[in-house]
Amino acid sequence: MSNDITVDDLRRILASCAGATEGGSLDGDILDKSFDDLGYDSLAMMETASVISREFGIVIPDDELFDLETPRALLELVNGLVRTAG
Repeated sequence: MSNDITVDDLRRILASCAGATEGGSLDGDILDKSFDDLGYDSLAMMETASVISREFGIVIPDDELFDLETPRALLELVNGLVRTAG
């Protein structure tokens, strides 16, 4: 698939992977909030990567996934991988 993943796509995926947000909110501008502030731990990030792989066919290497600190960094990585694959 060659379409970029949007912030709304990512927001939907993040919400589905964490259920109800425990510490943070996915409302408003989330791009530069840390995953820690949004309440996402390593398990939620692994689930997020799994959903992105299933829905968009993009595999995020584990070592890169755990270096990502914000949704913006995740979107930039994933969309870069989308463009490379497309």
